[in-house]
Amino acid sequence: MTQVLQRKKRIPEVDSVIANLGKRTLVMGILNVTPDSFSDGGKYNQVDRGLAHAHSMVESGADLIDVGAESTRPDHLPVSAQDEWERLDALLPALRAEIPIPLSIDTYKAEVAWRAVASGVDIINDVWGGVYDPEMFDIVAQTGVPYILMHNTMGLPQIEEDIVDAVYRFFTEQMNKAIKAGVKRQQIILDPGVGFGKTVLQNLQLINRLDAFLSLGQPLLIGTSRKSVIGSVLNLPVSERIEGTAATVAIAIARGADIVRVHDVKEIVRVVKMTDSMVR
Repeated sequence: MTQVLQRKKRIPEVDSVIANLGKRTLVMGILNVTPDSFSDGGKYNQVDRGLAHAHSMVESGADLIDVGAESTRPDHLPVSAQDEWERLDALLPALRAEIPIPLSIDTYKAEVAWRAVASGVDIINDVWGGVYDPEMFDIVAQTGVPYILMHNTMGLPQIEEDIVDAVYRFFTEQMNKAIKAGVKRQQIILDPGVGFGKTVLQNLQLINRLDAFLSLGQPLLIGTSRKSVIGSVLNLPVSERIEGTAATVAIAIARGADIVRVHDVKEIVRVVKMTDSMVR
C-alpha cells in the first residue's frame, strides 16, 4: 500500500462537518452490510437495500454515515480483508455517488481502510485504535482523513483498574504512536468503546465520566446504540432499546460527546437537538 492514493475529491460537506465539531452534536448513522451484526445483520447487505437505508438516514437528519462490513458483536466470526472488501466494493461507489454527507468506514484493517478512502470514504473508524494492524497509522497519515481511535478489550483479560484511567492511558499512548507515524493531532477523534469487552458497570462509568477525556483536547465520539449495557439495565431485547439509547446519548452529550453513533437516526436526532438546546 505504498502506491499513490488515487482518491475521489473530498466533498465539501466533510469540512463543514469537521468545522461544526464542538458547536453542536453530530449524529452518525450506522449502516451495517454484514450478515451477522447483533442488531440488524442481513438487513442491508445488498447494494439496493444499503443505499435505500442510507438515503433514509440522510432524510432523518444524519450528519455522517458509518459503513461496516464485519460484525464486532461478541463471539463474531472474523473475516479476511478480501472478504470484507467484497462486501463493500460495489456499495461504496454507489453511496458516494448519491449520498451528500460524509461517509465513514468501520474497519480495523489498513488494507480495507485504504481501499475505502480510495473509493471516496471520508473518515476511518478503527475499533482497535491502531492496535490490530500496525499499518493503520501509516494509512491514516497518508490519506489525511479524520480518524476515530477507539478503545477495545474484546478477547483480552478483564480490566481490573479504574476503567476511565485505563482508557485515558490507552488514548494517550495510541495518540502518541499515531502522531509519531505522521498522523496530525487534528485528524484524531476519540471513542471510549462502550461495550467491546467491558462490564456493565464499566460501560456506565465510561458514559457518565466521559468528561474525564476532555483534557486530551480531541473530539469525542460515543456509540451506545442498542448495546447490551442497555439490555442488561432494562432487561429488554435489542428491538426495544431506543429509550435506553436516548438516555445514554443525552448524558454523553452533557458530558462532552461531539458525535453519537446510532441506529435509530430519526428518534436520536430529536434527542440530540433537545439536549443541545440545554447543554450547548
